[in-house]
Amino acid sequence: MKNIVEKKNFGEERALYALCDSLVRHCSFKGEEDGESALKETRRIDVSECEFFLRYPLWHTEDFSLDSCTFFDTSRAPVWYARNGRISNVTLDSVKALRECADISLESCTVNSEEFGWKCENVSVKNTTLSGAYAFLDSKNVKIKGLDFKGKYSFQYVDGLIIEDSYLDTKDAFWHAKNVTVRNSTVKGEYLAWFSESLTLENCKIIGTQPLCYCKDLKLINCEMTDADLSFENSDVEAYINGHVLSVKNPRSGSISAESIGEIIFDENAILPRASVTERNAH
Repeated sequence: MKNIVEKKNFGEERALYALCDSLVRHCSFKGEEDGESALKETRRIDVSECEFFLRYPLWHTEDFSLDSCTFFDTSRAPVWYARNGRISNVTLDSVKALRECADISLESCTVNSEEFGWKCENVSVKNTTLSGAYAFLDSKNVKIKGLDFKGKYSFQYVDGLIIEDSYLDTKDAFWHAKNVTVRNSTVKGEYLAWFSESLTLENCKIIGTQPLCYCKDLKLINCEMTDADLSFENSDVEAYINGHVLSVKNPRSGSISAESIGEIIFDENAILPRASVTERNAH
């Protein structure tokens, strides 16, 4: 049976340091002591319905769960170097909320965090709202379903990413990303996925200027493109697009098929060879 810690307030430094095999519930972490690292190096703990106001509470924690907790903006960098954790129904308003963690799941969470999810591995996100810049920078093996995201510079340098049934409002997403698949989603933002490699977009709506340039092994399957001008510059691409594309510029190789294209631009000094660009409704 687990040890139970409940209905207490902890304000001191390392208040529950190295706690093991315990349930922590209905507790708060705040106080004039301004103590950091309340649950550092804990093992096999379940934390529920707690409030966190102090910095760095869960560093080097393993085999843990967080349920129905709130992390306020003063609880900076709350979860770092953690392993094997389940985070559900949690509100995270802390900057740098997840860093260098592995085997973490988030479900039904509300996250407002700059620099969220950096250098993590084997992370799953489901039915979650996330806002903030530079989300998931340099992370590996991330699976996302039902995400409502708003922010800039997301998923840069990520390697191994699957996104499904999501809405992404994000400028400069997927830059230098590798091995990414996005299905049944809306991706809105300028300069999408420049310098990416092995990116597949399937049944997606893509919105914004100058998308998908300097890409390698780019695939679009049954996608729509809105306000997409100067698309595909210097990209190796296979694209089947439903509807209209404003303009295509200097695609490097492969083929692009759309129902209609406002302008096809091949500069005289563009890199050769050139991709095939066709309009299915052309007469």
